[in-house]
Amino acid sequence: MSEQGFFQTGQITCHDPAGKQIPCAGSGQDGEFGKGIPWPEPRFHQKGEMVSDLLTGLDWTKDANPAEFPLTWTEALQWVAEMNRERAFGFEDWRLPNRRELRSLLDHQTRKPILSIGHPFQNVFQGWYWTSTTAVIQPSFAWYVHLEGGRMFYGGKNQAYLLWPVRGKGSGLIPATGQKRCFDSNGNEIPCQGTGQDGEFRFGASWPEPRFILSDECVLDRLTDLCWLKKADLTGKALPWDQALRAVEELNRRGEGGPWRLPNINELESLVDADRYGPALPSHHPFLEVREEYWSSTTSIFEPDWAYALYLQKGAVGVGQKKGPYFYVWPVRDADTPLVQDPFR
Repeated sequence: MSEQGFFQTGQITCHDPAGKQIPCAGSGQDGEFGKGIPWPEPRFHQKGEMVSDLLTGLDWTKDANPAEFPLTWTEALQWVAEMNRERAFGFEDWRLPNRRELRSLLDHQTRKPILSIGHPFQNVFQGWYWTSTTAVIQPSFAWYVHLEGGRMFYGGKNQAYLLWPVRGKGSGLIPATGQKRCFDSNGNEIPCQGTGQDGEFRFGASWPEPRFILSDECVLDRLTDLCWLKKADLTGKALPWDQALRAVEELNRRGEGGPWRLPNINELESLVDADRYGPALPSHHPFLEVREEYWSSTTSIFEPDWAYALYLQKGAVGVGQKKGPYFYVWPVRDADTPLVQDPFR
């Protein structure tokens, strides 16, 4: 397993399509496998008015709503810049978190808010929080994360949401989002210097080059050491969630290069290149038959008869009711040994 790429989601229970909790063994769900970098115990360490996340190495303000009121995206960036001018809490490197940094706080075993039980933060608002990452599909919009249930979509930069400042370069476990450009509130591309945007800092672990290596029907992502089915549509049609899990189980019964699993939501999100859309995958990716949205194996604890999904055309994280044939199936497996095939094969 790579030492970077994606974290465990925190999910430890499993749930059927009606939302009833069931034993995890043999379910094929996130709660059975627990894939990803494990969390330390304790995870958070309070340092005065700051909280250090011992998993990521990032420092957050203890107050999760320091501005007290919602701000537009530009106002949020300016507010954090003023923190730096005043050396808030003794530091001048505060910033608005990028989308992966903010998502790294989420615990998918909880809800209202979707933060670990016993966390030390105060004034956590169960609503939308800005990130510094522009939604390139519509550059007058930026990504935000909903701390009530964990969705991630984008809203107009002229709308008002909350901010949660972060500082530090972290432990290097969070990959960069891929965003390299900066945009103003009208969606115009602008020079990045001094903007405080994701495209200026580009914090996070660098992506390997080449990132993907082909091996028969498996594509190794060298950033995460995950192998994805080259054909990004196992069944040729959208399925309900339980049928998606069974389709992967059937793939394993056929003995075709497994063991495969339905990816958890952090595994799926790790594929996203936040500088691209339609699909939001790195350029020159080798995948075939890429669809618009995919099921994850992670239940939404907010409503356990729903599960998380990746909207890959946009790069968004949402949810879908498990009983509906809404999303496609893209199996993943661990790379047991490094692959050495020609990356341009």
